[in-house]
Amino acid sequence: MKILVTGTAGFIGSHLAHRLLDRGDEVIGVDNVNDYYDVSLKEARLERLTCREGFTEIRRDVADRAAMEAVFRDYQPERVVHLAAQAGVRYSLENPHAYVDANLVGFMNILEGCRHNDVKHLVYASSSSVYGANETMPFSVHDNVDHPLSLYAASKKANELMAHTYSHLYRLPTTGLRFFTVYGPWGRPDMALFIFTRKILAGEPIDVFNHGHHKRDFTYIDDIVEGVVRTLDHVAEPSSDWSGESPDPGTSNAPYRIYNIGSNNPVELSRFIEIIEERIGRKAEKNLLPLQPGDVPATYADVDALIDDVGYKPDTPVEEGIARFVDWYRSFYGV
Repeated sequence: MKILVTGTAGFIGSHLAHRLLDRGDEVIGVDNVNDYYDVSLKEARLERLTCREGFTEIRRDVADRAAMEAVFRDYQPERVVHLAAQAGVRYSLENPHAYVDANLVGFMNILEGCRHNDVKHLVYASSSSVYGANETMPFSVHDNVDHPLSLYAASKKANELMAHTYSHLYRLPTTGLRFFTVYGPWGRPDMALFIFTRKILAGEPIDVFNHGHHKRDFTYIDDIVEGVVRTLDHVAEPSSDWSGESPDPGTSNAPYRIYNIGSNNPVELSRFIEIIEERIGRKAEKNLLPLQPGDVPATYADVDALIDDVGYKPDTPVEEGIARFVDWYRSFYGV
């Protein structure tokens, strides 16, 4: 298939593009390569892709309406995986306008491109952050998610609402994936694993929020990518038993689905740090700090719907995943 993937200079997007190319798909990769984090890392990810047959690189901003109209018109993708976004909970407190531009305007342009160019399935990145103030765990796609705790979370919830509108009005099949704390080689420098590894290796203290009592559904990148590919191949369909009298938030009478995609195995942050220390062979100096604004103390995914529909089964132990990341980090940065 010819597949448009946005965010191919990013962590998940670059891994996904390789996986699709491996199975023979043609990938049109869109990314504006912004400077939210180290541009050289993004360029290194892209360099590994641009040398591969079947990959087309397009440096454009998804918020650029004319540019995105041209991409859809010129390349006519059959399916779309939209991963480009302004990420980060804490950064959304500092620069909220970036989230409106990338996550709302950008997503609008993707929806319009799909609508007007006969795209057969749109899969897009939502986030576990949409669960916000919810405390009942594991988080389920059948739960109400109307209490976000950050603008980032609100923008991802808005994406789900926008997608449903297009699924309803134009019968565009859309599937939203609520990612739960993805980690692994080529990861993002603003994520905990990257920060902790860099600082422990450098002998610098690490900031440990919520005194290390955070729990996260850490999910290894290969498991995430396998779930995305399986979802892309499983085109969203209307739910035959959906009822407006008792509406299920995760399904619809339109071709619309929402899935959690996580490890279904939460790990406390303090244990996560211990595993990093064991792999590096050095203890961390810790600054124990309170919970930060916008953060939630725990995430835990109910992935039953994804298991039932596409046979998703994450199987990478966190010890193995962290070991692979630390080894990659040492190699890439020559540490």
